[in-house]
Amino acid sequence: LQRCVQLLLLPLHILACLGFWDSFYKKVFPYVMAKVALIYNHKVYKQKQELFSNLRKFAGPSGQLMLLEIGTGTGANFQFYPPGCRLTCTDPNPNFRKFLLKSLSENQHLKLERLVVASGEDLHQIPDGSMDVVVCTLVLCSVTNIKKVLMEVLRVLRLGGAFYFLEHVAADHSSWTYFWQKVCDPVWKYFGDGCSLSRETEKELEKTNFSELNLRRIHVTPYWIPNSPHIIGYAVK
Repeated sequence: LQRCVQLLLLPLHILACLGFWDSFYKKVFPYVMAKVALIYNHKVYKQKQELFSNLRKFAGPSGQLMLLEIGTGTGANFQFYPPGCRLTCTDPNPNFRKFLLKSLSENQHLKLERLVVASGEDLHQIPDGSMDVVVCTLVLCSVTNIKKVLMEVLRVLRLGGAFYFLEHVAADHSSWTYFWQKVCDPVWKYFGDGCSLSRETEKELEKTNFSELNLRRIHVTPYWIPNSPHIIGYAVK
């Protein structure tokens, strides 16, 4: 089935090889995500509210919370951050900028420190140990190298800082959900800007040198969709 799907995607693959698909979809994707983010936030509102409820406890000695969000996108998480939070936002796609600024204008309890166009694998513009918290939601599914991203997270976090995550992941390998994840993966990657349905993200988190890992698995409705299995939690440096 996966081979059949790949065959149907051959025209897109040719466009991608010629460099046309990425340049086109990078412009379209922010408009898609602006709609999708509203629907997704409605589904996981309680989970996000609970996840980010203890952000304040990781504030630095000054009482200010220095927060870096990797793959900020449209700014869908802004409403969950505490007042006075000092934000550094990164995303490799510069076309998200106008959506992000619109979201900031609607969340004036936050202060934007920097807006950086960068991938999660290379955050060299962010100094070592300069962040109290790093946030990453629905991003590790589409990065090129999860290990490199997590190494950058550890580098920019101060000792005792925390990494917050919410990611869809691979289902149990013996399940029908995993079967359909593998079948749909080729399509998902093209229309999800590189997103993979079958990433084993929790295994990478477990292998990373965090001093504490708080992780649980959840399912987002409807349960039959291939991106229903999620992990949610935070890890402490």
